[in-house]
Amino acid sequence: MEDIRNTGGDRHEDPRREDFRDDELASARAASIAAELAEEHPADIAAALDEEEPETASAVLASLPRDKQIEILDLPDFDLSGDLIEALPVEEAVHLIAEMSADRAADLFRWMEEPARSHLFARLPPATQAELDRLLAWPEDTAGSLMTTEFVTVPSSWTVGETLRHLREIERTRETIYAIYVLDPESHRLLKAVTLRRLITGEPGQPILSVAPGHDPITADPLMDREEVARLISKYDLLAVPVVDKDEHVLGIVTVDDMIDAIIEEGTEDAQKFGGMEALDEPYMEISFFDMLKKRAGWLSILFIGELLTANAMQHFEAELERAIVLTLFIPLIMSSGGNSGSQATSLIIRALALGEIRLRDWWRVALRELPSGLVLGSILAVLGMIRITVWQMLDLHDYGEHWTLVAATVGAALVAIVTFGSLIGSMLPFVLRRLGFDPASASAPFVATFVDVTGLVIYFSVALVILHGTLL
Repeated sequence: MEDIRNTGGDRHEDPRREDFRDDELASARAASIAAELAEEHPADIAAALDEEEPETASAVLASLPRDKQIEILDLPDFDLSGDLIEALPVEEAVHLIAEMSADRAADLFRWMEEPARSHLFARLPPATQAELDRLLAWPEDTAGSLMTTEFVTVPSSWTVGETLRHLREIERTRETIYAIYVLDPESHRLLKAVTLRRLITGEPGQPILSVAPGHDPITADPLMDREEVARLISKYDLLAVPVVDKDEHVLGIVTVDDMIDAIIEEGTEDAQKFGGMEALDEPYMEISFFDMLKKRAGWLSILFIGELLTANAMQHFEAELERAIVLTLFIPLIMSSGGNSGSQATSLIIRALALGEIRLRDWWRVALRELPSGLVLGSILAVLGMIRITVWQMLDLHDYGEHWTLVAATVGAALVAIVTFGSLIGSMLPFVLRRLGFDPASASAPFVATFVDVTGLVIYFSVALVILHGTLL
């Protein structure tokens, strides 16, 4: 029998050879991409890697210099960081995590899923494990969870020259050197915070405390909400705020760049809640189809059930509707006006609460502002609505019947009442939710609009019963 292995006849390619060839092509492509990106800014490299599959991006990252790898993984908006770390060989991943900034490494472990999380964590050096344990112990979205432990401290007994020399030695190992925290040599309690600008203007022989500001340092509690930390940084124009325990020992610092990322994330969550859904845990294009359904279906169902009450309200006034069909023409107008005024009010109050412009104790002051505002806004809409009915009647564009003036008066009075009610309810709901411990953003525009829709119908038909009694009703 002829040996087909030695002929050029029909034979099958060895699958292992095909896999090897595919691996060679993938490696070559990764090397080519790495060569093109090597001189780019880390943020631009991260953006390019986000466009690749995790396997390719991991190979490209592995081909880059070590310091460039660390800079890329330290970027807070690099979406693939966790995926790349998991795709790398364990030893390589361990070395990278150990060299990353502590707060960014803690973020990676918060996002990782088991068993990869525990497996990788167990391989880290003990010192890195201990540092990450301290950061991961704090609740998410607090100052403790956002802080980094890579900051500069010096004893109060040092001079300006000694501090500057120390900065030159440790600069590469710290996230920021723009603030130097001066500690008591014995108790290690925070005494002062000195900016780099004040430090370099001092004479080398001067004590470090001589260039420190006269006021006490601005500090944050580790359990302080990230929005409160953002307000501190904004109010006092800081590049970083130290996080201290009850004994004034510095636990870490929250830098302004970390707060910018947190503010963007907080704003995204609030915007999604305003739309009447749960906040997404992942970018829109990366969240799975079923997770997206879960985030949207719950609130959508609640809003739908709420709208069902609208049908109940209309059924209650079914007899009145049969006698005065003309009233049905203005139902969409009435419902949308109340919902719009409520949505405006709730959006304004939620934002004011988030920025600290108002407090829970200010609810009555808000009510006193929204009540006249609602009356004036409602009156404006009432005049417009009555003018519209009058013009259409006079120009024979529509016949509202012999009692059209009473119909116009009904629509006008209902608009004043409903817009005022919507403004008042929309402004008060965020206070109620905050008092109950919920996020005020949950008082989203769709929720307020649904609530005002139902009550608006009741108000509308109640006004109609009073004005049209003895005529159409």
